[in-house]
Amino acid sequence: MPTGPTSPAVRACFLRIDGVPLHVRTEGSGPVCLLTGGLGSSWFDWDLVVPFLTPYRTVVRFDRPGYGLSAAEPATGRPAPTAAGEAERIRAVLDGLGLGGPCTLVGHSLAGFHVEALARLHPERAAGLVLVDASVEPQARPHPAPAARDLAARALAGAATALAVPYLLGPTARRMTARLSTVRREDLAPAPLVRHCYRTGRALRAMLRENWRYLDMAAELEELRRTRPLREDLPVTVLAADDGCRTGRTESWLARQRELATLLGADYRTTAPAGHLVMFDRPDAVASAVLDTG
Repeated sequence: MPTGPTSPAVRACFLRIDGVPLHVRTEGSGPVCLLTGGLGSSWFDWDLVVPFLTPYRTVVRFDRPGYGLSAAEPATGRPAPTAAGEAERIRAVLDGLGLGGPCTLVGHSLAGFHVEALARLHPERAAGLVLVDASVEPQARPHPAPAARDLAARALAGAATALAVPYLLGPTARRMTARLSTVRREDLAPAPLVRHCYRTGRALRAMLRENWRYLDMAAELEELRRTRPLREDLPVTVLAADDGCRTGRTESWLARQRELATLLGADYRTTAPAGHLVMFDRPDAVASAVLDTG
């Protein structure tokens, strides 16, 4: 595998998906893989991984509404986030790029729900599935009143934005979260981009809406697992982050990742030392998992 060659020219655009302009980046050549990040992630969180992939793959990244450079969804009239809805958004992004064939789907953390849902709902679109330290919530149960909770998330984000909370604290909160999620204890994302993307109320609203729907999406995926099996020949890899600490918390997390791999009939890998933002600590391991899967 290369040790970090220069990436080919980036093809950046905005695609209007369900009425919302989404920031999309495509680079490289070869079979298609799509990278999508977890709660609060932006396209640049994959920057260290992409150069390992572009000599062999066409790499697609996009920002969900409110994140990165993508516009926010309208303040009213849109349903709360769902795993199936995010799966359809991914499919629409690929279709909008003219990439209608099978694709290796790579989801980090919460986005693991999204890509697995897509592989189950549209098996013909999945060439492989890579779950990077993906969220695991066995026997999850949805909370009541999803519409009311989503309205509350919007209202809280609106109130915080009116008080300039995202502008004052957003980039700092992002950097602190990233530092706690890597063994490096640093946010490797470009500081100007962090300031630009996390000072906005749209990012806070997106995070609150997704966070407050987290267990609902987990329960939704549990139902899909019962009713929509993965294609039998689909290669699946579960890549778990091992921070190297033999604490009960680490061991419990790795055990849950192993259980996920068993449930999906997946190849199970660990990479150490690495925190939850595996893309920062071990981009080479993430790329190897992608290239070996599809």
